[in-house]
Amino acid sequence: MKTTTVTPPVRTEQVERAAKARPAPTRGLGAGLALAALATVVWSGSFVTSRALHDSVPPVQHAFWRWIVAIAAVAPFGMRAAWRERALLRRHLGYLTVAALLGVTVYNTLVNQAGLTTSAGNMGMIMAASPVLMALYERLGGARLGSRRVSGTLIACAGVVLLVSKGTLAPDFSPGDLWVVAAAVCFGSYSALLRRRPKEIGGVAFLFATFVLGALMLLPAYAASVTVQGGFEVRPGTVGPLLYVGVVSSAVAFFAWNKAIALIGAARAGVVYYVQPVCVALLSYAVLGEGLGRLQAACMVLILAGVVLASTRPSPQSLRQ
Repeated sequence: MKTTTVTPPVRTEQVERAAKARPAPTRGLGAGLALAALATVVWSGSFVTSRALHDSVPPVQHAFWRWIVAIAAVAPFGMRAAWRERALLRRHLGYLTVAALLGVTVYNTLVNQAGLTTSAGNMGMIMAASPVLMALYERLGGARLGSRRVSGTLIACAGVVLLVSKGTLAPDFSPGDLWVVAAAVCFGSYSALLRRRPKEIGGVAFLFATFVLGALMLLPAYAASVTVQGGFEVRPGTVGPLLYVGVVSSAVAFFAWNKAIALIGAARAGVVYYVQPVCVALLSYAVLGEGLGRLQAACMVLILAGVVLASTRPSPQSLRQ
């Protein structure tokens, strides 16, 4: 009598675990790191802009017009994509609203508020703590971060702590610094939330929908700000920076960041984000004349070393361990 051998089915959990353990393809890894770096460099200019406009444009009005400009920049192709996917957007309206609230409405408004009482350099340094939260969210979600990424994250984080504490490990936070801490929590949560973005929603439709929802949620605060504080003077010194943050820091950078997370994950993209204090310090020194001493330079080297370590692809031998 002929016997038939039945192969036991492979469990779905085992397949998913094996897929997570595989390294990202080299092409996707390189593109993801490049996109994350692009967004990080561009966003560095936003901190300088927030500080530069702190005495001419109220924080809420700064945030509102940033997103109005961003909507106008994305609209030519965003409206078409959003209309085509309108049924999906309605189905996932709750998710889109939370993402817009964290990444659009609250995050940038907090950064602008921080610019009233702290330096651009401090804003960039403290914001660099948000990748720790991104990595924590991924770990809680079951992802393996790997020894290289953990070690690199800790090294880069140590550089940030030394920068903020001025080498004394006893940081003296201003009210603006605390606003940036809250902004870092929002941005880390937004970045982690992107990993749960419904795959059927395209990147352009998602970007346009969150920009519109975020601006709508800002509208009441904007109206209150104009009523209480009055409007701001429209001149090249205010319009130019708003165009930069609206077109480049919003439309371009958010698309690049969202795509980077789709390619390499929030934790790995977050490690690249540690380069931001370096970029902000250099820009604030060049544009605003903020100081850049030996301690800052040494901590920048530490941050960059951590980024390089955490971003490099592990060897096949380490993956099998």
